[in-house]
Amino acid sequence: MTTAAFPYGAGLGLRRALLPELLEMDAGAVDFLECTPDNWIKVGGRHGDGLARLAERFPLACHGLSLSLGGPAPLDRDLLQRTRVFLDHHNVAFFSEHLSYCSDDGQLYDLLPLPFTDEAVRHVAARIRQTQDALERRIAVENISYYAAPYQALQEIDFLRAVLEEADCDLLLDVNNLFVNSINHGYDATEYMAALPAERVAYVHVAGHYDEAPDLKIDTHGATVKADVWSLLEQAYRRFGPLPTLLERDFNFPPLAELLAEVEQIRVRQQAAQTWPEVRHA
Repeated sequence: MTTAAFPYGAGLGLRRALLPELLEMDAGAVDFLECTPDNWIKVGGRHGDGLARLAERFPLACHGLSLSLGGPAPLDRDLLQRTRVFLDHHNVAFFSEHLSYCSDDGQLYDLLPLPFTDEAVRHVAARIRQTQDALERRIAVENISYYAAPYQALQEIDFLRAVLEEADCDLLLDVNNLFVNSINHGYDATEYMAALPAERVAYVHVAGHYDEAPDLKIDTHGATVKADVWSLLEQAYRRFGPLPTLLERDFNFPPLAELLAEVEQIRVRQQAAQTWPEVRHA
């Protein structure tokens, strides 16, 4: 197992479009960066050099897109091996993937929801355990946003809890996804959060979304974080403590200063949470 340090504080997603500005960023601007190994494995030239330079200056967390943990096809052993080499090379302690699938006889280029059934729990949990063995790391899975579910014999929260227990893995809590799903599927985000097993929540994502209608939110990662999501993040800190938290932004990039101002909003909330008497501290 790796001896690298787990990320802490407030981080920003490492995107190629931001690379020139990130390379000029002050050392204290963020506490860590998060990248997707799938997009960087075997990348050389100025992009590869830029990644290497950033990895020397900032701790890295990694977030996968292509393992298709819930998919029907066998796990991509080659991708797992290359991912482990990448994590080892850059001394990465934290790796996460989505609780979804994205391939079936080829990439589908979307993160699709799993049926909320006992059979799906056993299937995806077994694949998470195989992934942890292959990467020689405990991983976290992320609650995804979804707009329709193939079958719901279980409630979403019960399905998630069962997967975490069966797989013996951690949770990457995406509070924007939780908010989006709570509106689109008509449940209480606070009650959902209260039902999460606190000992498994290891890391947090925040991001922006698009308000299509009062009862329809679209998870875009292309806008600033909205007030309701900031409020839900504060609830998460009250429940789980000021966990390491990443600002996700995937397109429609503003100047880096605006993104760093949002990262600073995370830090302000983390620092405030340190003073809340009800907050669980590690």
